[in-house]
Amino acid sequence: MPIPERRLILRHADEPGYSPDIGSYLKHGGYDALRKALASSPDAIATEVKASGLRGRGGAGFSCGLKWSFIPKNNTKPVYLICNADESEPGTFKDRQIIHKDPHQLLEGMAITAYAIGSRLAYIYIRGEFPEGARILERAIAEARAASFLGKDILGSGFGLDIHVHRGAGAYICGEETGLIESLEGKRPYPRIKPPYFPAVLGLYMCPTVVNNVETLCNVKHIVGMGGAEYARLGRPNNTGTRILCVSGDVRRPGYYEFEVGAVTIGQLIHDVCGGVRDGNRLKAIIPGGSSAKVLRAGDTFAIRRRKADGTVEAISLGLEDIPLDFDSLADAGSMAGSGGIIVMDHTRDMVEALANINEFYAHESCGQCTPCREGSLWMKKITARMLSGRGRASDPDLLASVANNIAGRTICAFGEACAWPTQSFVEKFRDEFDARATAPAKEVPRAA
Repeated sequence: MPIPERRLILRHADEPGYSPDIGSYLKHGGYDALRKALASSPDAIATEVKASGLRGRGGAGFSCGLKWSFIPKNNTKPVYLICNADESEPGTFKDRQIIHKDPHQLLEGMAITAYAIGSRLAYIYIRGEFPEGARILERAIAEARAASFLGKDILGSGFGLDIHVHRGAGAYICGEETGLIESLEGKRPYPRIKPPYFPAVLGLYMCPTVVNNVETLCNVKHIVGMGGAEYARLGRPNNTGTRILCVSGDVRRPGYYEFEVGAVTIGQLIHDVCGGVRDGNRLKAIIPGGSSAKVLRAGDTFAIRRRKADGTVEAISLGLEDIPLDFDSLADAGSMAGSGGIIVMDHTRDMVEALANINEFYAHESCGQCTPCREGSLWMKKITARMLSGRGRASDPDLLASVANNIAGRTICAFGEACAWPTQSFVEKFRDEFDARATAPAKEVPRAA
């Protein structure tokens, strides 16, 4: 029997009769949280967000309240807010659901965030392949401005905010916050070196800037509505609130689901929520946080830290399907929660073919600024393509691992890790398949049994 979801962000997304216009939103309590926020102080809102324990939902899982606090206290420059709606991570399709089905929730979250950080100008940087999403947001912004939820004097509070939609050109690297900022400034999206270019200090136009993901900003509205302490009761310590999980691959019911963070295990999600592995096949592996996350293999055991009632932490051994889907447990397992894109692979999947597909994507998407990434991602693509063509060499698995090891940690931004981690983990976990591909013609290599 499917485990019931705890829908917070997606509460009305698939509700019959609910539409993305402001009328539907107001009928369901829309902009009440903004009214509440404006009756409070910016510092009080920031304190509530810190108390909530909200972690970023875009990939890194960094503390949202802590990120806001990095804005210099004695700042005299304009402060900018950017919503990262680029959503280019393969396996991830949650933010577009929010934009298409409940855009005013995002606008309300942005308005509250801007008030808390002292921003009067915000941008939504949306992926170029989302033209309809951009149109929906433009309409929603016009509706909100007409109703005095945006503009020079929001609800007579004296606080003003303008939001502009900026369409990207379909570059994966623009999901990285400093690459996004460079693109927004009209330049080639080369990520900046941190330090000194931490966006909260030197961001858009060299001014303090906060960059948050769509889902993260939507959570701010709910934190203000229910209070930070109440929000923190959802999920687990250090893994609070709800999380939208995008499930794709070899399951009977792929789709997007929302649960309290850590409320379901990998096995419960696959079998109870998604109806099990397709065609009665066996689970082989999952990628838990979008294609850049390290693959986890079925049958392995993992040392996971668990907090006991007395506050102490113990390490327990769990199989793949028993791992809770939260930030810390997945990190303990050697991967990451990332963007919430869960890719399920059954026992019929050729892991060399799967990695070749991932490598082709990252080779295409490298911005080219850093030599290890620019050259290494292309080398990994060529090696896996060679193995698939039947021209593999016995040294190829070790060569793949060597190239990946010389990319990770040697680039300006995390794209180096994003393209290296899949190769590192696939070769390590499925070495037998890579060895077979490296020494036999493609036609003689059977699918994994």
